[in-house]
Amino acid sequence: MATTSDIRNGLCISFNNDIYSVVEFLHVKPGKGAAFVRTKLKSVTTGKVLEQTFPAGHKIDEVRVERHKFQYLYNDDTGYHFMNKETYEQIFLDENMIANPGLLKEGAEVDVLFHAEKDIPLTLEMPPQVILTVTYTEPGVKGDTATNTLKPATVETGAEVRVPLFINEGDLIKVDTATGAYMERVKQ
Repeated sequence: MATTSDIRNGLCISFNNDIYSVVEFLHVKPGKGAAFVRTKLKSVTTGKVLEQTFPAGHKIDEVRVERHKFQYLYNDDTGYHFMNKETYEQIFLDENMIANPGLLKEGAEVDVLFHAEKDIPLTLEMPPQVILTVTYTEPGVKGDTATNTLKPATVETGAEVRVPLFINEGDLIKVDTATGAYMERVKQ
């Protein structure tokens, strides 16, 4: 059992029959009244974020979580298949455990969070951004860089990303894995 003084970013706790990771926290000591800790918690299983306030000294259930490097292999009707980079053991995860499965590229390295005591996978964390090749988009016109207009583009994984007008087929683009949004064009 830990207390609110042990709260830090990245700490995983058991709360409301789910496992949450602390995204933000702030110890508040008002002039009047008791101190408290204001936190922003993200569900490890569903990805939902909630704000929660704990009184100072409140007991919290800390959950030990282990992070392992895995390599994405392929997906089929049973799920998404990954291989542990150290032991070569293979696991498969459901699509709902992956934040943005359309951006997973074969051979990509990801982190899988495991519940340490139960040894079950909780969630998958992708790298913050991925570089993908545009396989189909409407042709761009030279000089279409002045406005902020976007057009749909299909990338090599099959996902659709909104890109600026100057992006053409064959261009490499950097995509934010959290939002699925275009970040920048990558020079080869």
